[in-house]
Amino acid sequence: MDNMLKFNTISDYNAFNNNETLHPLVSVVDLSKANPRSGSRMYFGFYTIFLKEVKCGDITYGRHTYDYQEGTLVFLAPGQVAGVNSNGEMYQPKGYALVFHPDLIHGTALGRRINDYSFFTYDTREALHLSERERQIVMDCFSKISYELQHAIDKHSRKLIASNIELLLDYCVRFYDRQFITREHVYKGLLERFEHLLNDYFESGKSQNLGLPSVAYCASELNLSANYFGDLVKKETGKTAQEYIQTKIINIAKERIFDVNKSVSQVAGELGFKYPAHFTRLFKQRVGITPNEYRMQN
Repeated sequence: MDNMLKFNTISDYNAFNNNETLHPLVSVVDLSKANPRSGSRMYFGFYTIFLKEVKCGDITYGRHTYDYQEGTLVFLAPGQVAGVNSNGEMYQPKGYALVFHPDLIHGTALGRRINDYSFFTYDTREALHLSERERQIVMDCFSKISYELQHAIDKHSRKLIASNIELLLDYCVRFYDRQFITREHVYKGLLERFEHLLNDYFESGKSQNLGLPSVAYCASELNLSANYFGDLVKKETGKTAQEYIQTKIINIAKERIFDVNKSVSQVAGELGFKYPAHFTRLFKQRVGITPNEYRMQN
């Protein structure tokens, strides 16, 4: 795992896995064609979607490992590093990988929407676990893309390939919504822990020293990636994680404003605002009146 393999082009990754390059910007890679190998870290300069069908070592991402089970999807955005920790033993890769370069989707509907698919920045431990029926849908999308790659490239190829990738990703949005429900036990009590984390943050004075709590900070404290955490909160509450934090800030502010021994500026500082004007602006946006007006009417 000490050496890192870098794949900047689709053809590089195809060659590594003994697959033919049919298109310079996209490929459906049959990992079973690859030679047996030991684990290594890998840098990907393109979007990558792994479908692992059998256990083949522990996939690593950052400091975390994920033990794949049959029918699991993992998504990587360009510039991310992942790999396999096989404990020095040789293993035979199996499954498939859909890889596509950002240049493929520039100017397409998918290119305009690609940032909406937040799961490309989930950690591998937040992978998508597929049912058999869902796996068949994924494989059908892979097959359609493969068909287009086998077909002679013409004026329709890019649009059809991008459309099928978009269809696949839209199905994955639905599958993740299902997973948030069916794997609820894994995240049982998330909102309670989130609430406790925020209470402790403000009561302990961390806000004065560290500033306002960010979504990334809260996610890290709860051992989740920021996007996965944000999506879970949105599914549970209908609010973004940032909106949830802001609601908490306003609720605490409403209590502290009634301490006549403190100015509004002091309350703003205690809550973590660098500038009191920013606190006043947020308060008025959420409550409808300024902190001073709220203090005077109650």
